[in-house]
Amino acid sequence: MEEQRKSENALVPALRLEGFSDPWEQRKAGDRLVVLRGGSPRPIESYITSDPSGVNWIKIGDVEPGSMYITRTSERIRREGMSKSREVFAGDLLLSNSMSFGRPYILQVNGCIHDGWLLIRDAEGRFDTIFLQQMLSTPSMARQYKALAAGGVVNNLNSELVQSATIAFPGKAEQIKIGALFQKLDSLIALHQRERSGC
Repeated sequence: MEEQRKSENALVPALRLEGFSDPWEQRKAGDRLVVLRGGSPRPIESYITSDPSGVNWIKIGDVEPGSMYITRTSERIRREGMSKSREVFAGDLLLSNSMSFGRPYILQVNGCIHDGWLLIRDAEGRFDTIFLQQMLSTPSMARQYKALAAGGVVNNLNSELVQSATIAFPGKAEQIKIGALFQKLDSLIALHQRERSGC
């Protein structure tokens, strides 16, 4: 009984938003999220197209510096390449498999991803997208990836590693409030940075 109480206390953060007191749920990421690696039709040059009916080909270069969203792509692939890639949709999260880059982005476009990306999809609708993006961006997640990797060195993430990481999260109503707070903080930081740089 004492052990159960300790376990529950560990899942109740010391600092809470007003009106919330329920314990947070703790699970392996793979128990609550779909995590899949992208894929590339080869040779990719044969599939790149300028045809407007092509499918968005999402690359790391499509990420705007400082943004948490991917809103556009610079390239498209022919529809025949979709079966050799991974289709993704607005609302999905993408995580670069490079630990040096390593933060998740919220998609605002549909398209396909190559094997340098991991798809993170909330198929059951348990998460607020902004909360999930922020949670997966924390230093504690990066530490978990390093601890779970053989030898403690991670150069690239893979779906199994991300699935085995432990995530803790509150109910969706609290997630929405936390996500909105983080978004407001991000906006204030961006504004402050623009003011400092004279833009």
